[in-house]
Amino acid sequence: MTMPALDTTPVTRLPAAAAPVVAITPRKRPRRDSYGRLARETAARVIPPLVVIALLMLFWELVCRRTGSTLPPPSKVYNDTKELIFDPFFDHGGIDKGLFWHLSASLQRVALGYSLAAVAGIGLGVLVGQSVWAMRGLDPIFQVLRTIPPLAWLPLALAAFRDGQPSAIFVIFITSIWPIIINTAVGIRNIPQDYRNVAAVVQLNPLEFFGKIMLPSAAPYIFTGLRIGVGLSWLAIIAAEMLIGGVGIGFFIWDAWNSSHISEIILALFYVGLIGFLLDRAIAGLGRLVTHGTSAS
Repeated sequence: MTMPALDTTPVTRLPAAAAPVVAITPRKRPRRDSYGRLARETAARVIPPLVVIALLMLFWELVCRRTGSTLPPPSKVYNDTKELIFDPFFDHGGIDKGLFWHLSASLQRVALGYSLAAVAGIGLGVLVGQSVWAMRGLDPIFQVLRTIPPLAWLPLALAAFRDGQPSAIFVIFITSIWPIIINTAVGIRNIPQDYRNVAAVVQLNPLEFFGKIMLPSAAPYIFTGLRIGVGLSWLAIIAAEMLIGGVGIGFFIWDAWNSSHISEIILALFYVGLIGFLLDRAIAGLGRLVTHGTSAS
């Protein structure tokens, strides 16, 4: 019996109708809603401190308006210092200058002394944190020196430098370096052992290990020390300028005290606090930028 031959002609199948693809575009949030949310967040941050400041000013005004009060109320401070507030750029020669020039001179000293302290402090902190022998030899000395008050260094600095400007810079340096050293050393010692093992496996040289392992790992600790250091720098320069004289916000406060201008002292203290706050915020912002938000804010 003969079997019929099989038809091997390929069968062409028509493609099934493709299902229509509907592109779903994300719904954009109205710009008005974004602005409203931003306004609410800003108000939540700004309004509470403004209310507290207003209440404190009211309390200050009521207390210092009483007969026999030795401190001027805010209204009198404003009336006495209007010229300094609205014209901070005058320069009549010598030390008779506006507050801008006094603050500028103080900030220049702080910038130089603090920069030197940051470089030296991070370097010494890395050495102490990385080397057991360095930690045993230097850490006790650091712990003793950091307890010396800033102004106690000033007579020694004046004897060494014979000039007020480098003496003030040295006081800033010696005051702000200790928290930078200590925090950097703690950060280096807390580098995870896994990171060190990986560095050994890939055979990083010391410079690569410092740049790729040490600094990123210890950056939050380093910036904590830098924030503490910049605050101490600003405190130290105010105290030092009261003694060395010349142009500077510390000397301005002391000169106002000698002239019995209490309102000028209060105005200067307001600027001192504001600039100290801005310096701290600047270092904190830089720390968040470098550490991608892992440093303390």
